[in-house]
Amino acid sequence: MIDTANCNNAGISPLWTVRTLIVDDEPIARRGLRNALRERCNIEIVGECQNGEEAVDVIRQEHIDLVYLDVQMPGLDGFDVIRTIGALAMPCVIFVTAFDQHAVRAFAVAATDYVVKPFSPERLVEATDRALCRIREQRVVAAHELLLKALGNVASPMRDDGNSHIATDRYASRLLVSLGTRSVVVPLDDVRLIEADGYYVRVFAGAARYTLRESLKDLETRLNPAEFVRVHRSAIVRLSDVRSVERLDHERLELVLSDGARVPVSRTRREFVIRTLGSIRG
Repeated sequence: MIDTANCNNAGISPLWTVRTLIVDDEPIARRGLRNALRERCNIEIVGECQNGEEAVDVIRQEHIDLVYLDVQMPGLDGFDVIRTIGALAMPCVIFVTAFDQHAVRAFAVAATDYVVKPFSPERLVEATDRALCRIREQRVVAAHELLLKALGNVASPMRDDGNSHIATDRYASRLLVSLGTRSVVVPLDDVRLIEADGYYVRVFAGAARYTLRESLKDLETRLNPAEFVRVHRSAIVRLSDVRSVERLDHERLELVLSDGARVPVSRTRREFVIRTLGSIRG
């Protein structure tokens, strides 16, 4: 029977399933995870692997949404699996391991969670709920991308079709973003701040925050540099929304936006940002 309470707690519909792979070199650990997940809403365990090589083969051959992945295994370890598949191509990952010293590295490769053995049932539920919500968001955004293609050139990446364009046509004027289960077209004139969030970006417009499945680097190429500036590896701001520049010390700067948000400026971008702000003509 489907555990609809768990579904509702995670904001997940019980009508869709998450194809799940368990990867651990210890049979007892694999069995423990399988038993713990047996009654879990949406989880369909499609396989178990005892080492990284097997995991790579299954992930490449099967459609996998979620991987419970051990860190230390013979041959390829958990991080080797991600490196071999490629971080962008990896399913959602929850590391489950007896070693807590790899947590920072795990989140650096965009793991959804890091569960240390022995874990409580509540801790596994927490991690699984987080993964289900992320997968749900990814599916919604993927559906939005299909709609994006149907809409044509609404904030679509430029393609070299051999035709010439005037300068302003090179840049997007709108973004098709996700808000819950809806697609929303947001004029870039309303956007004040864009921040990196793993392999996604968060778009701040008015009082709302939206999600866009695109790297900050790729999105930057489609933004008019006369209107937006990259101030940090993880942040782009609208120039006209900057209200003040505050010096924290002789090296560090923060930009204060119209809503009071404070955005740090990286040391490598500091001089460029100052020059760009200084060139604004009111």
